[in-house]
Amino acid sequence: MRNLQRLQRASFSFVIVTGMAFATVPIVAWAAETYPNKPVRMIVPFTGGSATDLIARRLAFKMTDSWNQQVVVDNRGGGGGTLGSHIVAKATPDGYTLLVHSIAYAMSAALYSKLPFDPVKDLAGVSQITITTSLLVVAPSLGVKSVKELIALAKQKPGQLNFSTSGVGSGMHLNAEQFRFAAGLDVVHVPYKGVPEQLVDIVTGRIHYVLTPLVPALPFIRDARLLPLAVTTARRVAILPDVPTMAEAALPGYEFQAWFGVFAPTGTPRPVVNQISKEIARIVELPDIKKQFQNQGEEGRSSTPEEFSRFVRTEIEKIRKIVKLAGIRVE
Repeated sequence: MRNLQRLQRASFSFVIVTGMAFATVPIVAWAAETYPNKPVRMIVPFTGGSATDLIARRLAFKMTDSWNQQVVVDNRGGGGGTLGSHIVAKATPDGYTLLVHSIAYAMSAALYSKLPFDPVKDLAGVSQITITTSLLVVAPSLGVKSVKELIALAKQKPGQLNFSTSGVGSGMHLNAEQFRFAAGLDVVHVPYKGVPEQLVDIVTGRIHYVLTPLVPALPFIRDARLLPLAVTTARRVAILPDVPTMAEAALPGYEFQAWFGVFAPTGTPRPVVNQISKEIARIVELPDIKKQFQNQGEEGRSSTPEEFSRFVRTEIEKIRKIVKLAGIRVE
């Protein structure tokens, strides 16, 4: 009798456990099949009109059209991008709150010892969207026409040439420090608040060179007021096909690229994450989107969630090394 009761209890427990296990399968499948069945919030941790915001809006427009659900861009600027990231890190992991961020995500992780969230554990990569280059530019009056000539001039005049950035710890600063170490230069850093002021001061001779975002520099290049020496991506850009890469021009292996991508709260169902990732891959290959990217000196580049997560971790470590070598400190 006791053996029969034990057998009945064991059978009952087995039915409950296996029933629960099998129940999760259709729930997860249902989540993916019905996603999205309500509006999706896409948080941009910067102000409207920023590069990240413009890319997010292109993505949101195409997703809204494809999914027949509104994808709303929500600008939550503050803290160098950490405020918006924190909101998404603490959001319900269901795929309805996403983060569109940039290389600034990895920069924050490398620069700040204390963040309100863990950039590796609390957010998971969904897909990269695009990469964009920087330009090494000088004024024609400086008298150099190549990266090698600029390096030679700087070495002839140690401590006399200067470069500008958008501030300590900015992407421009990290790029310039990588260039300084790669070329072995003794040059002076002059931080500015914005890019336009830097470009004007290069033209007038107050600044000797800058590694600038491409788009603000284009009018100066077209008017022959600035001379582009190299791009910092691994490949040349379509909008300036005659400008060599930094690796081609003087420094083999050199690469520094800004990038943009989508993140989701850790724990978001994998089928949902995969669906979003595949949608991004489709969008970046659309002819009109590719054309828009090219006009901005960008290149569409999607990735799987696993690839993007690995890439972000690698970027964090790369930037940490630059920060340590340059002794960069930010509050």
